Amino acid sequence: MTSEVVENEFEFYSKAEKYWKDVPATVDGMLGGYGHISSIDINSSRKFLQRFLRDGPNRTGTTRALDCGAGIGRITKRLLLPLFKTVDMVDVTEDFLTKAKSYLGEEGRRVHNYYCCGLQDFSPEPNSYDVIWIQWVIGHLTDNHLSDFLKRCRAGLRPNGIVVIKDNMAQEGVIMDDVDSSVCRDLDVVRKIIRRAGLHLLAEERQENFPDEIYHVYTFAMR
Repeated sequence: MTSEVVENEFEFYSKAEKYWKDVPATVDGMLGGYGHISSIDINSSRKFLQRFLRDGPNRTGTTRALDCGAGIGRITKRLLLPLFKTVDMVDVTEDFLTKAKSYLGEEGRRVHNYYCCGLQDFSPEPNSYDVIWIQWVIGHLTDNHLSDFLKRCRAGLRPNGIVVIKDNMAQEGVIMDDVDSSVCRDLDVVRKIIRRAGLHLLAEERQENFPDEIYHVYTFAMR
């Protein structure tokens, strides 16, 4: 649990904010030097997401999506805008959201809100989103803040909406990264936090074709 590795909560958050302020506002910056994996990532995410958007009685809508930890809008641009009418973005780094306005190009006009805020302090508008996408950012939240944030996400869903987490998974326990002030949790810990937030897992998938040296990456869909 994060309580075992995060000694000072204020420091945990402020150090992460400082780290991201110094990261270049580029796709390579967003992916920690692994910009070349972006297309593999997006293509897998699209396949995962589309199973919920197909026809059926419980089909997830395509009106509005929220990109959490959005950075410059890599996921907004290539995954969410092609599938949803409008997208909102939230990120703690103002420079990234400023860059997003040019990076997204003409399609960026369909991004209605740019929220500059840490997820521990952010509340999605209730009953508003078909999909809330949370990628490579849960490590910047303590367990309690992550659970509380997921509860607020649950309230932010429209009927048949889903919350998606895509992130690194540790082999065992919780590992602290002092460089960017984040934690990496194992699958069991993440599943427990999801349950604690009152969410039900609909699907879970391991990302394939990523470099061997990085953490395993898993995608979860829940409501």
